[in-house]
Amino acid sequence: MDILDILSTLVHRLDEPYLRDLRVIPWASPILSFGNVSQSKIATLGLNPSNREFVDLARDELAGYERRFHTLASLELKQWSDVKEKHLRDILESCNNYFFGNPYDAWFQALDKLIIGANASYYGMFSNACHLDLVPYATECKWVELTSAQKNALLKSGGDAFGLLLCESPIELLVLNGQSVIENLQLVSDTTFQREAIPDWTLPRKTNPGVVGYAYTGKICQISSIGLGREISVLGFSHNIQSSYGVTTKVKTSIQEWITHGATGVFC
Repeated sequence: MDILDILSTLVHRLDEPYLRDLRVIPWASPILSFGNVSQSKIATLGLNPSNREFVDLARDELAGYERRFHTLASLELKQWSDVKEKHLRDILESCNNYFFGNPYDAWFQALDKLIIGANASYYGMFSNACHLDLVPYATECKWVELTSAQKNALLKSGGDAFGLLLCESPIELLVLNGQSVIENLQLVSDTTFQREAIPDWTLPRKTNPGVVGYAYTGKICQISSIGLGREISVLGFSHNIQSSYGVTTKVKTSIQEWITHGATGVFC
């Protein structure tokens, strides 16, 4: 199955009523990747796309130069079952060229700084990194606002596609941003990663010793029963760089150095 076939499967699922119950934005295209997965050796990993990839603060659809990804409106479609190959190619192009358009830099630049020491970046004509999500569908609300049943159903709906996408990619290393991503990847890969407390990653607090930061390492060889045909290395950090309160510059620098060292072991 090639990438267009994977995308076609995800697009047609958007017409299924059950996704509406999971608070998926029904008119927003699935996002296979942020950046060109076919040219990436490293991928950062999140849970699911933000609604801000499709709407502004007033929840109006992004349009014109602000648009990041395709929608039913931008493709001039009434329903996803009407999609043709040319539409799929347009959706894939918007994924591949994401960082050449109007990327959500407030989110991605922080991650890019973490992987730059591993000679990887989302940006520039020689970019060799991308961002992936366990679930390719943007939801109307944040992940934490979904029920456990909704989260599990979303992971199930996109798990096979995520596994197939990794199969078709040259990715050798996944960098996991935050505890929730780590826990859910362990779940869908049926793997337990090694955990180590890193003193330099402790987030300071006034009333207690601080929030301990953990490093996770391991390898995965399957996703949702989809065999990857190889082992992919995993480096994860428990703090969500953008969302955890009190992530200092010192902590970010230490995480960057840890990723640089870990990537050296993968690409040596």
